[in-house]
Amino acid sequence: MRSLTHRTRFLAVGTIAVLATALLAACGNSSGSSGSSKPILIGTSLSLTGDFSADGLAFERGYKLWASDVNAHGGINGRKVQLDILNDNSSPTQVVTNYTDLITVKHVELTFGPFSTLLTAPAAQVAHRYGYSFIEGAGGGNLVFSEKLPNVFDVSLPVANEFDPFISWLSSLPASQRPATAAYPTVDDPFASPQEQRAQSMLEALGIKTVYAKTFPAEVPDYLPNADLVASKKPDLVVLGSTDVPTVQAFMHGFEQQHFSPKLFIAAAGPDQGAAFVSAVGSGNASGMMVGNPWYPDYKNAASQAMVAEYVKKYGGSPSDVNADVAEAYSVGQVTAQAVEHTGSTKGSAIDSYLHSGVTLNSVQGPVKFDSLGRNIKAIAFIFQWQNSNYVQVLPVHATGSVPILNPKPNWTS
Repeated sequence: MRSLTHRTRFLAVGTIAVLATALLAACGNSSGSSGSSKPILIGTSLSLTGDFSADGLAFERGYKLWASDVNAHGGINGRKVQLDILNDNSSPTQVVTNYTDLITVKHVELTFGPFSTLLTAPAAQVAHRYGYSFIEGAGGGNLVFSEKLPNVFDVSLPVANEFDPFISWLSSLPASQRPATAAYPTVDDPFASPQEQRAQSMLEALGIKTVYAKTFPAEVPDYLPNADLVASKKPDLVVLGSTDVPTVQAFMHGFEQQHFSPKLFIAAAGPDQGAAFVSAVGSGNASGMMVGNPWYPDYKNAASQAMVAEYVKKYGGSPSDVNADVAEAYSVGQVTAQAVEHTGSTKGSAIDSYLHSGVTLNSVQGPVKFDSLGRNIKAIAFIFQWQNSNYVQVLPVHATGSVPILNPKPNWTS
């Protein structure tokens, strides 16, 4: 879900009673029992300011909504939960400081992951150093899994696989109906790059010719020159390795200025941001834009639909305004709670062992089952498209709720 919009693209319980001071001095988290009424203090660092702030704020809402729901039902094993949220300003350096403080100074019992692969990778190392299980929802990039830490569990779809339904759909088409050429502009980001690389490799194997492929720094202040270069190649398909709405908006604006409209346009992140995306690009120009995601507000899951209804009641707006970051964060809470309830402990080793046991858990994003690296191998992948101001599921083709793809994408409206 998720860099700026990944998602892209990231609770529980236990008690401590005896030898608490000694255990905290050793900087380890404690085991729990249902006999204590002391709240479970859960620490997390989120990007409430800086580059990832839109996603960080959505994650904050997701965590708070989960905590509110859990506490309304008596907490976990009889204990309420309490969140301690620090602002990392979207900085990998600050996120390390924050988790160190949460564990060694504030003595939280549990930790939730931050937003983005970029911040999750260093944060997970801190949690591992102090013996904490690290359940997260927005750190699905290879940078995180390559660390091979036994305490990391990503409840969401691994980011490298987010374009898979789109690639499968193209492979199902007769060669004459596939795009002949494709461009792959991408931000240098651990969320966007794996998706882009996988898509390019697999689409080239289908015979789709690459006419442009470039990775540019995430800090580029002006994306229009890159958009102009892509437009000059006139590819049938653009696969944009984006991390936020502004990046997608810049490419769309550049294409419009060059009077170029690709037949198909899919982005790694940005179009999934609901009202924020539509207000930035206009409802007409949004039509036809596609994005991969493991979740959407109309997902046919009872828990998900209840969460969306509660979100709208609490924060206003409509279901389409609830982006995937909220569901990712909420799922972190759900999975952590199930683990703590089963083990009766907040101790990292107990939670890690349980989550590595092959158990399948439930979340608003669907089933969760972890492999040895902490990837959710049961995660569901969808592709969504904006059609007539509606954000709709289009892939997989035969999945419940999928509607036909707008192909080709409509031309720009302004």
